[in-house]
Amino acid sequence: MTKAAVFGTGSWGTTFAMLLAGAGTETTLWGRRAEIVEAIDRRHENPDYLPGTVLPDALRATTDPAEALDGADFVVLAVPSQTLRGNLTAWKPHLPPEAVLVSLMKGVELGTTKRMSEVICEVAEVPQERVAVVSGPNLVGEIVLGQPAATVVACPDERVAERLQEACHLPWFRAYTNPDVVGVELGGAVKNVIALAVGVAAGMGLGDNVGAMLMTRGLAEISRLGAALGADPHTFAGLAGMGDLVATCTSPLSRNRTFGENLGKGMTLEEVIAATKQTAEGVKSCESVLELARKHDVEMPITEVVVAVVHDGMPPSEAGMLLMSRSPKPERYGV
Repeated sequence: MTKAAVFGTGSWGTTFAMLLAGAGTETTLWGRRAEIVEAIDRRHENPDYLPGTVLPDALRATTDPAEALDGADFVVLAVPSQTLRGNLTAWKPHLPPEAVLVSLMKGVELGTTKRMSEVICEVAEVPQERVAVVSGPNLVGEIVLGQPAATVVACPDERVAERLQEACHLPWFRAYTNPDVVGVELGGAVKNVIALAVGVAAGMGLGDNVGAMLMTRGLAEISRLGAALGADPHTFAGLAGMGDLVATCTSPLSRNRTFGENLGKGMTLEEVIAATKQTAEGVKSCESVLELARKHDVEMPITEVVVAVVHDGMPPSEAGMLLMSRSPKPERYGV
């Protein structure tokens, strides 16, 4: 039987562990908080992140990383992106020598501007063929109800992608394979930044025209950055690109959209952070995404104003004026 260890008992880590267990994969969750681990292991519930959701009886949990990793074929990493390097460094001595490392994280590392798969390869000292990425329009609040959803499993080794596809594939959860790790990761990371912008606009009371404009021009920014980094342009028209962007920008279940909406309503950054129970990855990653774009001379005006609003105190109304006062351009420029 295929075995998986999922590191991170947040909402998406727990949900993906449910999917793996439901598909017949022997799955163990690792968590740092003993009370959550005990609740998952004994009561089959994650009271902090998925209250009321009954977890599979077969799903186990532990606070011991070595126990979780023992014999694992897949090591699924679902921790906040900015904590990955430190956590994986601690877990590295226990990693099974042939295990595939799977990233559920949607971020770009601050300081290095590395994508999560790059951090994994560097820290764990494994080749790209042993690292896979899962990304798509996967809103947890719908998946835990058994509503239909789909995702993308990306790995340069097609056989590895197919193995992971089989390990999480269910009648109501479809996994598609894609060799374009760069494009799948960029789509997942940058859409969080665009969702912040859409949320701010919604919080200001602006309409659907603005939301559609930001999503479409945001997709153009993602595509430009992807082209500079060698991604397959077709990826951005798929589930990990446009699909994830639309879901994250439009759903009230989206953390990043909700975070931006609160900013648009006039809350301070500190107030929004205090009111946000879970990580909104775009808040920190917007800075590293912008730094990555500047390294490659890619123009990303929406990302620039998101950084200015979130981190530099720019009023949302001023950010909107900056975007609308830019010089006229062809729709397809910079690609």
